Amino acid sequence: MKKITEIKAKILPILKKNDVVRASIFGSFARGEEKKRSDIDMLVELDKKHSLLDLIGIKYEIEDVLKRKVDLLTYGGVNPRLEKYIYKDEIKIYAKRS
Repeated sequence: MKKITEIKAKILPILKKNDVVRASIFGSFARGEEKKRSDIDMLVELDKKHSLLDLIGIKYEIEDVLKRKVDLLTYGGVNPRLEKYIYKDEIKIYAKRS
């Protein structure tokens, strides 16, 4: 969980700056099974005014800060066949206050 806290602290300014509504980590980092070369799997929900290009920009910003590859999915873009596996591991790291 320490690594999740460190990740959250590093990327929180990026999430806030880009009007991310909510964000989570899932996969090997969420399970504590990450390896040296593991990527970080994340889910985000963006404010409606953002485009796919904005999502890609956020991904690159996060990768730059964490010095690690990030797979960034949107909550609405999760394959229904994979939902139960993704949401089982999900650790919420950010929710924008309304």
